[in-house]
Amino acid sequence: MLNNKQIPSLVSVSWLENAMQNEDKLIVLDASWHMPATQRDGESEWQRKRIPSAGFFDFDRRICDHDASLPHMMPSAALFSSEAQRLGINHDSLVVVYDSYGVQTSPRAWWMLKAMGLANCAVLDGGLPAWEAAGLAVATTPDDSQAQMPGDFEANAHPSMISDKHEVLLATTVPDVRILDARSADRFYGRAPEPRPGLRGGHMPGAYSLPFDELISNGHMRSTVELQAALFTLAPKDSRIIASCGSGVTSCVIAFAAHLAGYEDISIYDGSWAEWGAGDTLPVSTS
Repeated sequence: MLNNKQIPSLVSVSWLENAMQNEDKLIVLDASWHMPATQRDGESEWQRKRIPSAGFFDFDRRICDHDASLPHMMPSAALFSSEAQRLGINHDSLVVVYDSYGVQTSPRAWWMLKAMGLANCAVLDGGLPAWEAAGLAVATTPDDSQAQMPGDFEANAHPSMISDKHEVLLATTVPDVRILDARSADRFYGRAPEPRPGLRGGHMPGAYSLPFDELISNGHMRSTVELQAALFTLAPKDSRIIASCGSGVTSCVIAFAAHLAGYEDISIYDGSWAEWGAGDTLPVSTS
């Protein structure tokens, strides 16, 4: 059995396979999400194919602020606690999240869990594709795991891990804070339209472009050395990082990479460009 304090933040397929056989505190969750234009539904796909015993972490429709006008915003601690308990999460659970891309949307679930105080959670490197490539079994019949015994997890929110537009606006003029944008360079510089209608093109003044897919190779996180090389050129090791993207999902890939690279002061701009790019009250740069 693993000591709870020893769970790594990024785990391999072989690590997870072993843990599933030996860890009674393990919870596995599929956190797949797809942009509406893809006409794919993460929960439906999870029902058809998933790692055995995996639950579904729905940060878009369930585990989110239902009163917010912006997509999949962080919920209250009370709502998060209720949903985590529904998934069987206890205060001492070992939670591994994965997605159907490899590593793309699972870091969002990881970040939410960490921001709400769960000590031991990890991302599966390579996600479901790596699990299947290893020849391991998948479940394909309708799932009933959501009816399992409720957990006892109580959220303890860490506000410093979530930024709002006011903090980001201040950060545009503060030299020891780095705003890193996970969108494509074309969207960052306003050369390509935003997928969500009505949003301006460009970026926050002073922000740096770091497309999330540059931190990933073939569905796996790049090595720590490669992540450090990508990040250290943009943000000194002791700086505060605020990660942004289109709606707060792939920004978590940057946050996760920064965590793996050894940064300690990291936050997500939860509203991201869905908030910043709307209207004309917040400053935008295209250079």
